[in-house]
Amino acid sequence: MAISDFIKTLTARGFIHQMSDPEGLDAACAQGPLTAYIGFDCTANSLHVGSLVQIMMLHWFQKTGHRPLVLMGGGTTRIGDPSGRDTSRQLLDAAAIEENKAGIFKVFENFLTFGDRPTDAVQIDNADWLDTLEYVPFLRDVGRHFSVNRMLSMDSVKMRLDREQPLSFLEFNYMVLQAYDYVEINKRYGCRLQMGGSDQWGNIVSGIDLGRRMTGAELFALTSPLITLASGAKMGKTADGAVWLNADRTSAYDYWQFWRNTADADVSRFLKLFTTLPMDEIERLGALEGAKINDAKKTLATEATTFIHGRAAAEAAAATSEATFVSGTTDAGLPTVEIPRDALVEGLGVLNALVTAGLAASNSEARRSVQGGAVRLNDDKVDDPARAIGQDDVRDGVVKLSVGRKKHTLLRPV
Repeated sequence: MAISDFIKTLTARGFIHQMSDPEGLDAACAQGPLTAYIGFDCTANSLHVGSLVQIMMLHWFQKTGHRPLVLMGGGTTRIGDPSGRDTSRQLLDAAAIEENKAGIFKVFENFLTFGDRPTDAVQIDNADWLDTLEYVPFLRDVGRHFSVNRMLSMDSVKMRLDREQPLSFLEFNYMVLQAYDYVEINKRYGCRLQMGGSDQWGNIVSGIDLGRRMTGAELFALTSPLITLASGAKMGKTADGAVWLNADRTSAYDYWQFWRNTADADVSRFLKLFTTLPMDEIERLGALEGAKINDAKKTLATEATTFIHGRAAAEAAAATSEATFVSGTTDAGLPTVEIPRDALVEGLGVLNALVTAGLAASNSEARRSVQGGAVRLNDDKVDDPARAIGQDDVRDGVVKLSVGRKKHTLLRPV
């Protein structure tokens, strides 16, 4: 039975997959402020929803009285994590890594409080120590603690070799560097817990073993389960691509809609993982049946969107959805794309308009949507792929384009 608020909270909400020493970690958390970290490589200028479980773990770690460290992989991004991949990641230069790091950090400011107090979050970068390593001393002091036999048995390596996919010597070093990160962060910040997704278990345990061998430190590991949808699909990916956490990459409306479209079977689980609602309220919402389950989905969408876009934007997105789907009206809160006014004078083909609006990837996809009866112009069905949009189609300064019931964009002539 957990005695610390942190382990109790994560257990109740379904965050825990594995712990290296459950009783020891629980006791350490109960004794007072502990320091933990999770690493995020800077491979893009935003994280997506697939990283949200780890971010929420850091959130709850701080909320229950501990200090979270956000490790930016400025150094390890230059190597590329082979975990869960059949191919090597694209190598980025220093400027791209710095740009991505700045974009990613914006997300954490929505979930954590940064500062100098004992439980305030701290942003760190492993480039601070990895970039200054000398190769031969590193091999002598760190590399000698690693067994190549064991490294070859790690899932991230074994999967690549079993599928006869190339694994570069550069990538093979990744697990050594991640393990060394843990040792270095323990020395610099007194950190005793590394958290991450279940695919990171082997790398984290390697860090625990390296810390014991090099310094005698008692370190802990905690991983979260891989989050998949009830359909079996991977969390964070949709037919339209990744659902990004940065507000400038996924609009409040689109982000709200992503959560609103949660399958019935996932609602209760996602309320626990991705909101901070009290457990009794989550149990009440999770027990709703039939059409009433939509109320739980709307609550999930609004609470999740509030973290990223703020309460006002989340409620505006909910109101826009209500106006669009229930009232059938055109609402200014929908995603908007500006088009040249002259295009309407000449007549803008509906297929071109769908591609411009981001509702189709190509004219051929747009044509199939029209032929399938999925396209609407100002809520009127479009039957003719050759239909042109003109000035007479402008309503209140915009033209509303829709594909199906859930994808809507406003075209605004300028």
